[in-house]
Amino acid sequence: VRNVFAISGMLETYGMTVLHAPNGRKGIEVLLANSGIDLILMDVMMPEMDGYATTAAVRAMQQYARLPIIAVTAKAMQGDREKSLASGASDYVTKPVDADELLDTMQRVLGERGPGEGADS
Repeated sequence: VRNVFAISGMLETYGMTVLHAPNGRKGIEVLLANSGIDLILMDVMMPEMDGYATTAAVRAMQQYARLPIIAVTAKAMQGDREKSLASGASDYVTKPVDADELLDTMQRVLGERGPGEGADS
């Protein structure tokens, strides 16, 4: 909860709107109920449906195949980045989240998406 509050607060100071879900299943519900989502920050360690399974489920939906997903995890062990990317994440950042690193990563993955490739593309 503290991480969500800190990251949300930081992103909101940059004028971003942040939607939150307590687990992967609810996250998919939030995604489906809100058109125009530009990016997902995916916590790897969530109850019910972890970030890897949730990322794979989002990627399985054709309309979200290219939606940027950044995995956020406290796991910084060798192989964790690869596991996140293998599940479909666009990139990966570790906790505690460094604001500059997160913003740089967000800018990079949003730029890679290309013009006209929003959530509905």
